[in-house]
Amino acid sequence: MSRPRPPPLVTGISPNEGAAWTKVTIRGENLGTGAADLVGLSICGHNCLLTAEWMSASKIVCRVGPAKDDKGEIIVTTQSGGDGTSTVSFKLLKPDRIGILDQSAVWVDELNYYDMRTDRNKGISPLSLRPSNPLGIDIDKGPVPQKDMEQTFPGMSGDFTSENFSATWYLMENHSGTGFDQLRLAANNLKKQATKKNEGSLAYVKGGLSTFFEAQDALAAIHQKLESDGTEKVEGSMTQRLENVLNRASDTADTLFQEVLGRKDKADSTRNALNVLQRFKFLFNLPLNIERNIQKGDYDVVINDYEKAKSLFGTTEVPVFKKVYTEVETRISALRSTCLTSMRQGTPPGSASTPSTMGMGALDLDGDTRPSALRMSHTASLKRGGSLRTPRPSTWRSETPQQVQFVEKLSDVVIGQLPNFWKLWISYVNGSLFSETGEKSGQVERSKKNARQRQNDFKKMIEELTHRLVKLVRGALLPATLPQGELALYGGWENKTELTGVWVTQVIHTVRGCHDALATLEIPNDLLQVIQDLLLDLRVHCLLVSLQHTTTDVRKLAEKEDWAVDNEGITSLPAQFEHCVVQMLQSLKDPMETKPGEINVLQLELAQDRAAELCVVIMKAFINCLGQLSMRTDMDDRSHVSVDLGSPNTFSSAQEDFSPTPEQRLLIVLSNCQYLERHTFINLAEHFEKHGITGSEKITRASRAALRDLDQALFDAYIQRKSDPIVGSLEPGIYAGYFDWRDCRPPTGVRNYMKEALVCIITVHAEVFTISKELVPRILSKIVDSVAEEMSRLMHCVPSFSKNGALQARLELCALRDAVASYLTADSNANFKQALEPLPQLHSGADKKSQEELLNTFKSSMQLQLTCFQPCSVQPVKR
Repeated sequence: MSRPRPPPLVTGISPNEGAAWTKVTIRGENLGTGAADLVGLSICGHNCLLTAEWMSASKIVCRVGPAKDDKGEIIVTTQSGGDGTSTVSFKLLKPDRIGILDQSAVWVDELNYYDMRTDRNKGISPLSLRPSNPLGIDIDKGPVPQKDMEQTFPGMSGDFTSENFSATWYLMENHSGTGFDQLRLAANNLKKQATKKNEGSLAYVKGGLSTFFEAQDALAAIHQKLESDGTEKVEGSMTQRLENVLNRASDTADTLFQEVLGRKDKADSTRNALNVLQRFKFLFNLPLNIERNIQKGDYDVVINDYEKAKSLFGTTEVPVFKKVYTEVETRISALRSTCLTSMRQGTPPGSASTPSTMGMGALDLDGDTRPSALRMSHTASLKRGGSLRTPRPSTWRSETPQQVQFVEKLSDVVIGQLPNFWKLWISYVNGSLFSETGEKSGQVERSKKNARQRQNDFKKMIEELTHRLVKLVRGALLPATLPQGELALYGGWENKTELTGVWVTQVIHTVRGCHDALATLEIPNDLLQVIQDLLLDLRVHCLLVSLQHTTTDVRKLAEKEDWAVDNEGITSLPAQFEHCVVQMLQSLKDPMETKPGEINVLQLELAQDRAAELCVVIMKAFINCLGQLSMRTDMDDRSHVSVDLGSPNTFSSAQEDFSPTPEQRLLIVLSNCQYLERHTFINLAEHFEKHGITGSEKITRASRAALRDLDQALFDAYIQRKSDPIVGSLEPGIYAGYFDWRDCRPPTGVRNYMKEALVCIITVHAEVFTISKELVPRILSKIVDSVAEEMSRLMHCVPSFSKNGALQARLELCALRDAVASYLTADSNANFKQALEPLPQLHSGADKKSQEELLNTFKSSMQLQLTCFQPCSVQPVKR
């Protein structure tokens, strides 16, 4: 067991005397092992622990407080050694009160020597040096009108500091009811004052008699020296040197007194300004008082103050008074507008739905049934503690969810009440709460010791309060984070709808303001850590809720599709989707911002993974939305496709509004899918990285995979709808009229079935070109491939060809291939090559010439129709 340390011993203090708040250095032995070991320090009986700074075991620095003892010991108390002793003492110097006529090297507060109560309305300057009662007797004023006195004593004044002072006027004004004995006493007082003044002057002369003799001798010596030296102003003579010395002394004195008198003039102007502020503080404080009384609901006080100000300053010409009175009129006009609005709504001012009392009571979520006096007193206490928010609009209660109201009012209660209790506790602990004049010193010391022992109790109270605050907020917004046993006590919000990210952001702002307000009170951080933990959970919750609600909003975008297509082949839906996501990310900027002492939510691994998953869900939700739009059959009769093409080759009929067919919806959604992959997904990936959402590559990769699946499904559906009729018409068209490849006439041109197939392909081209130019090559190539594949199959099914049959087949295959040459692919070229393989080769020059002539005739006859297949017509329109 360790031996107890010896008690502290104070052996020196520097300085050893001084006024209150003098900084002193205490030296000694065993003055503590550290700052935490120092539990008490008193100088002249005053507790100086709050200003004490422990430097070492032999040195402490502090400031002397205002003690009641003029001289006393320095007692140091440590936890390890107990109460100490002192071999030295400190003398507390108290400033002497200087009278108005006493000689002093400092300026004195002259305000104490004026009777400001009786002369407040007379405009007397504080520098008039007017004693409050020169006669020394009670003033007994009578009902003497001021005008009568001015008529009776023209040109005179009752002010005894005036040059035209009239003693009769003064006595009639101030002592008209005073008895003769009192007036005799006043005369004796005046005689005593005159005698005291003369005796005081004589005393100064007697006290400085030796100085007068020394001055006389010095003047005589100077006179003799001047006579012997001569009186001429010769350079270097004693007279000249003396004049130079006196001039320098005069200049130095002028410099000194200019600075002193300048400070005095500045002090005089400050006193005059303060005097004006004091006399007219009612007007200067009136705008703020009106605002406070309006918020408290004290409208009768507001009306009385306004009527008083109007009567006093309504016609004033003083600029500063006019400025303040204009502000008063502005506040009153705002109050008139509020009252008029309340009357029109049928709600009396001061009720629960008006701005004056809204949100200031305790937790009256569904209406406050407490007496009005209790509500108003509680409102006043909240306003003393300050408010974190601006006055709320009249619709605040109806629009704001109850959970948000609950948290805001809970924060108002904490911020309005806790600071006062905290200051009271600090005063209790440091001993300044106890009266050291009305109680015995032993009882005061016992009270101080008891206060220090109860510090842990109060710390537990603060800890319990912050935990209760956090649990109430968690029960309202994060019930899943509460233990099962506390849900019944702090929950009860099961029937309430889940808050959106915007409302959670407002709650985060409120809780942050509450934490900052408590932190400014210098409450230890360990007591406020639970609020920081709550803020972290709220920020994570805000992130996830915002993403989830955005998914819901994205699913509803299908209802906003108007099928209006621009000249790039897209509707407004991709832009609306991008705007929805970007707006959500911007709304997360404030709650995700890392304040001092907070953790970056977006760097938490769990939050990162969950946020990335929800972002993928948002992207896939929009892709599903596009898929649903492409398959819709319940189209609104009013919906139509508005085509805005800037190309001169656009069909005139395409510029008219028309209701979208199922095939056109497929094309529009396909065009939107292309735009998403090439533009929207890239833009959103940049926004995700900008706002700290990690895993943007993973999000984009998963989104593109889902988008391509939809794109391929839509493409296959459209190709099936368009190519099947064309392909299906080839075989019946070839064998129409019992046509036989082995027994046919010489070819005279391309038959109608091939022309009809080409016209069907042209129709598909027109439909795709009207929606999106970029889709034309992709779709036409696939349709041509299907037609080529069918023609190859049909040619291979023919048992044999006659010469004329071979010529006819070659003519039609070449006509088809040359017409759609711009959309041939490797597959379609191979199919055309396979279709020509069963046909015998042309060896006769006449056959070749006839074949070429018939092919040229076909191209000339269908030149207008085949123009759409030219490469120049499928290029995107340049803006």
